[in-house]
Amino acid sequence: MSPLHLGVSLQQRWSPDDASAALRAARHAEDLGFDHAAAGQRLLEGGYAVDGYLSDPLVLLSALAGATTRLRLLTSVLVAPYYPAVLLASQAATLDFVSGGRFILCVAVGWKTDDFDAIGVPFRERGARTDDSLAAAKALWTQRPADFDGPFTTLRDARLGMPPATPGGPPVWVGGHSDAALRRALRFGDGWYASSLTADELVDMRRRLSEVASDPEDADRLTIASVQFLSPPGFPGEVPSERRPLGGRKPSAASVVDDLGRLAEAGLTVCTLWLPSMEGGVEKAMHWIAAEVMPQLT
Repeated sequence: MSPLHLGVSLQQRWSPDDASAALRAARHAEDLGFDHAAAGQRLLEGGYAVDGYLSDPLVLLSALAGATTRLRLLTSVLVAPYYPAVLLASQAATLDFVSGGRFILCVAVGWKTDDFDAIGVPFRERGARTDDSLAAAKALWTQRPADFDGPFTTLRDARLGMPPATPGGPPVWVGGHSDAALRRALRFGDGWYASSLTADELVDMRRRLSEVASDPEDADRLTIASVQFLSPPGFPGEVPSERRPLGGRKPSAASVVDDLGRLAEAGLTVCTLWLPSMEGGVEKAMHWIAAEVMPQLT
């Protein structure tokens, strides 16, 4: 069983009166030994009750890159079809560069139709646009100059203005539970990113990954990662009702460790903990995890 690396989502309800709160939380996460900090994406209000102030993930993670030295930085998740392919490749390469190769680009196709309407991108094209952007980005990260022909992007003798620090570009993880998402992860990704799965569900999803792969062994190369909601005891927060929180509705250190152990046995190697609490409780919740959960995982 591979070691399980824990990270924390910093997409919180940060106070508009304290612009440095997220930076302090990232430094605290790094000091406590967390593997990564993550930031999600919403353009307009609505969706999950834990969305907070909906900061832009690439901007937020760029700030966190300057505030930390070791912590990996993860989009959880970036909606790829919101971006023209060259812009996505450039911004991801820049963040990879300024973070010293600590960036992980985790993408999905998105689901909020009002966001797509607001930016003028047809919702029905989201899958094709995601494939186009990932293929074009890979070309720009690996070729100088790059030529590319896709349904939405054409490149001739193109050189990206900012090459990534990571050879071949930052790792790409693909989120989603559909067969199309699994095929996209196998085609373009270095990892597959799940949302709030139990260990049994994860076993089933890994089986499906092997089934949709042209070569079943191709699925074994992917990093298997997941976001999990957790409200530690004594740190009340609202978990979406359709999601099973890590450790159950009344978690203890033992129940959280048990759930994480089962997930690790099912093949999970990276877990992002989404702590749905106000910003005042985030650092205390992280300290509880570091003191009560992490030592039992090792």
